[in-house]
Amino acid sequence: MEPTANLTTIQVGEAEAGQRLDRLVSANMPDLSRTYVQQLITDLHIRVNGRGAKSSLPMQIGDQIEIFLPLAKPTDIVAEDLPLDVIYEDADVLLVNKAAGMVVHPAPGHTTGTLVNALLYRYPHLTTSGDLRPGIVHRLDKDTSGLLVIAKHDQARMMLTEQQMARRMHKKYLALVEGHWREPTGTIDAPIGRNPNNRLRMMVMPEGRYAVTHYQVLEVLGPYSLVRATLETGRTHQIRVHFSYRNRPILNDALYGHRKPKETFGIERHFLHAYHLGFRLPSTGEWRSWEVPLPVELEKILTTLRTRYETIVYPDPLIEAVS
Repeated sequence: MEPTANLTTIQVGEAEAGQRLDRLVSANMPDLSRTYVQQLITDLHIRVNGRGAKSSLPMQIGDQIEIFLPLAKPTDIVAEDLPLDVIYEDADVLLVNKAAGMVVHPAPGHTTGTLVNALLYRYPHLTTSGDLRPGIVHRLDKDTSGLLVIAKHDQARMMLTEQQMARRMHKKYLALVEGHWREPTGTIDAPIGRNPNNRLRMMVMPEGRYAVTHYQVLEVLGPYSLVRATLETGRTHQIRVHFSYRNRPILNDALYGHRKPKETFGIERHFLHAYHLGFRLPSTGEWRSWEVPLPVELEKILTTLRTRYETIVYPDPLIEAVS
């Protein structure tokens, strides 16, 4: 038994023989979601007859299943009094509007000044789950601003993670890209993996993970297009990679855009903002969604372009559906 875990054992009986490992554990431990059980199996926290196993392994009479539930470990993260724009809060979740330039969680080279450092100052009892990402359900890139949901405890985190994995969490972004799209609406279905020649970059590749981005052109502003992107999946740098793959890089994207953009409009970030987030609240199951406006520096760019060029505005299907 691991010193940092609680141990539960299950002896497989005749009635349970033939069941998949993940289903059997979920049925015997209803407080654990099946998604979380599968993660425990992957991390070797669930073993069959003392050995690791696959989630799909059929159980046999007499098999002994050991479930090690990891305990939260003390964290070395330094709590810091940093600005935090809270949009919504209840006993389970916290919704923040992350500023561009802030890293979400500590990592090599970014041990302070992150969103997690700020969270632990304001919420010192936030569950750490033994890692450096307490409460973090999903991430935004350092230079992407917008909405993030934080789980205040493990049960809320698991429920939100389930929604995200089942693609029931709605995420929408606004991006200003270089160039024009052939069609004002479309879908980019292209697998994404890590670039073998540059570990900091992701790329579209046949052996990559399934990734789908839907886009809607809202406005054409001279040589640029204002686009809404809706994520069906949540791969690292997904929108930035997909738009660059279609030769429509996001304005001032240092990693996936042009090395020397024609103009940066005085910003040191890229023009990508997570403006909409929707999900079901863990306690009540109520569907809630929130939106936040573009940051001032991005709105100023649109104002400049609208003054400089004769723009083309496309009908917004979302607005028409409501009206």
